[in-house]
Amino acid sequence: MKKIFYLFLISFGFVANSNCQTYKVAKKITIAGDEGWDYLSVDEPNQHLFVSHGNVVNVVDLKTEKTIATIQNTKGVHGIAVANELNKAFITNGKDNSVSIIDLKNFELIEKVAIEGQKPDAVLYDQFSRKVFTFNAKSKDATVLDAITNKVIKTIPLGGKPEFSVTNTKGLIYVNIEDKNQIKTIDTKSLEVMASWSITPGEEPTGLAIDLTSNRLFSVCGNKLMIVVDAANGKVIKSLPIGEGCDGVAFDSDRKLAFSSNGAGTITVVRENSANDFSVVQTVSTQKGARTITLNNKTHQLYLSSAEYGAKPAATTENPKPKSSIIPNSFAILVVESN
Repeated sequence: MKKIFYLFLISFGFVANSNCQTYKVAKKITIAGDEGWDYLSVDEPNQHLFVSHGNVVNVVDLKTEKTIATIQNTKGVHGIAVANELNKAFITNGKDNSVSIIDLKNFELIEKVAIEGQKPDAVLYDQFSRKVFTFNAKSKDATVLDAITNKVIKTIPLGGKPEFSVTNTKGLIYVNIEDKNQIKTIDTKSLEVMASWSITPGEEPTGLAIDLTSNRLFSVCGNKLMIVVDAANGKVIKSLPIGEGCDGVAFDSDRKLAFSSNGAGTITVVRENSANDFSVVQTVSTQKGARTITLNNKTHQLYLSSAEYGAKPAATTENPKPKSSIIPNSFAILVVESN
């Protein structure tokens, strides 16, 4: 009876229904440079967006939508983790196996730390433990740094290629293992892997997000599935269809919506109706190549990097799988918001 009455209230507009929200690309923020891209990260207190871009990191003031800094010497940059209470950003440099530590106020280099891990990719700052975790694609491990001293503490073997990670803010880190179709759980105190969970039917998981309230993980996979997992025991709750070429996912805890960024040019929006009930509510048109995503929790806006592509060249014996070139001066941040 309560459920029927609630639906009655929704139908007559007495209760807000997040299904009524529709998302679209509202605008683009142009950034100079014609190189590739990977992760983005929002410094929410300062409303600055950090954008990995070739061998630099561009910093955009979201209030003016202007580039206010370009952080140099981040060779093969992948991830950026922001630690506001420490006034630091931690940036992974995949080509020289290092972490650049940046002052959030002046964007100057505090220290560049060499690590043993090979090809550091995703990076996570865990406020609970005051540790930084870099996830190293080539050496298939995680490097742990003390976020206060900037010193390397330990390297954790992962037995597979790690991708994105999240924290439960209570002492556990979850990380996708792309080539094993797993999520592994790391204890931030012992710095050991506590559990390895299969996410079948998901294959080649990349992006990962978490709902801290319902304790649900959202893992997006190369076989066009979003896998929802119980973070307490690794049980697969639901698998949902998403678009092709996904590399990232974000979760809006206020609106109970998960967003899968698909490189083919869409965002799949999934609504969490309850802890065990999830549904696709929208497919948003974006732009080819917009495969990574981040959320601004203050404004509920989403940001994705992309550029425009020229025609794909013909295949040759020397290059049987040619890639389309980026059109000069077309790199931009897509700003996606609801009506």
